[in-house]
Amino acid sequence: MITIISEAPENVAAFSATGDVTREDFENFVLPHVQKKVNEYNELNYLLYLDTDLDKFTMGAWLQDAILGLKNLTQWNRAAIVTDKEGVQNFTDIFSVVMPGEFKSFPKGNLYNALYWCKNGNEVEA
Repeated sequence: MITIISEAPENVAAFSATGDVTREDFENFVLPHVQKKVNEYNELNYLLYLDTDLDKFTMGAWLQDAILGLKNLTQWNRAAIVTDKEGVQNFTDIFSVVMPGEFKSFPKGNLYNALYWCKNGNEVEA
């Protein structure tokens, strides 16, 4: 299931993924919310808090995620993936090299820092 993180800064489309994630989750929550942010800010600052295993994403959900990426390719500004899964963190950091905008991974304990980075490109000072 995907839910919108309501505490996110206004210019950030932020979501939490828990349990099973379906195509309907992307159609009903992610795509409309992302489109609203792109229309309002003319860029996409995106955060996904991944609190489920990747095998919980159905094939339809992965296709919707790919469509989201392609549809807003030129509007990507910053994207953060928040997870403790090292493989996903490494993939996110490598993905930043081939996509427009900045992509960065954060551990789960750094959700606030990830939201702050998505908002303005800076991390919270320790």
